[in-house]
Amino acid sequence: MTTPDVIQGANVLVTGSNRGLGKALVDEALRRGASRVFAGSRHPAPPHPDGRVTQLRLDVTDAQQIEEAVRGVPTLDVLVNNAGVGTFEDSIDVASLERHLSVNLFGTLKVTQAFTPHLSARRGLVVNVSSVVAIAALPVMPSYSISKAAALSLTQAQRATLRGLGVGVYAVLAGPIDTDMSRNIPLAKASPADVARAIFDGVDDGQEEIFPDALSAGLEAGWNAGIVKALEQENAKYLDGSAA
Repeated sequence: MTTPDVIQGANVLVTGSNRGLGKALVDEALRRGASRVFAGSRHPAPPHPDGRVTQLRLDVTDAQQIEEAVRGVPTLDVLVNNAGVGTFEDSIDVASLERHLSVNLFGTLKVTQAFTPHLSARRGLVVNVSSVVAIAALPVMPSYSISKAAALSLTQAQRATLRGLGVGVYAVLAGPIDTDMSRNIPLAKASPADVARAIFDGVDDGQEEIFPDALSAGLEAGWNAGIVKALEQENAKYLDGSAA
C-alpha cells in the first residue's frame, strides 16, 4: 500500500531551522520535493544553496516578527513548529518555567494561530515537535518537561478545534536526538536526519502521534491502543455534540 507524499510540491515552514533537527527538517523537505521551504529562526542561517529556501527572521515569542513572517509567506501547506528551548536544572524555577512556556507553548500557539488562515485555505497541516518527556518528566529538565506536557495538551486541543477548518494536527514525541540540547544526556541518541525522515514518514502515514526514533518507538503501540488516546478521541466529540 502506498501512502501520499504530503511534502511533494508543498510550501513548508519550519521554525527553529538554523541547526539540529530544524535544519534536518528543511533538508528533508527539500529532498522530498517541497515547492518552497521557509526556514524561520531567531538568527537566520546564510542563504541556502537551494533556491527553494527562503530564510525568515522569526522569534516565536515576538509578535511583530510573527506578523512579518505571515506577510512574507504567500501560501502555506505545512507548518512545523520545531522552535524550542530546553535547559538542565536541579529544581523547578518560576522564571525558567515562564521562559520555557513562552517558547515551547505560547510560541507554538501564536505561530499556529497566525498561520491558520493560510493553512485552512490549503487544507494544510501542523506538526508540533514535542518529546517523550511530555509523557514522563525528565527531572533534570523540569521546566522543559512541564512545557512539553503543556504543548502536547495544546496539540490535542488544536487537533479537535482546527479539524473543522480542514487543518490536520500532528504531535512528534521524540526521544533524545543528537543535538546541542541533548548533548549531556547519557543515552543513545538518534541522528537529526533520521528523525526528520521519520517525522515526514509519519505524516504521510497519517499517524497523529509520531514516535520517530528507537527509544520513543517502544511507546507507539501502547499509546495508540491506550486509554489516553481513547479519552482524547472521546473528548473531541464534545465539539460536535456527539458525546454520550
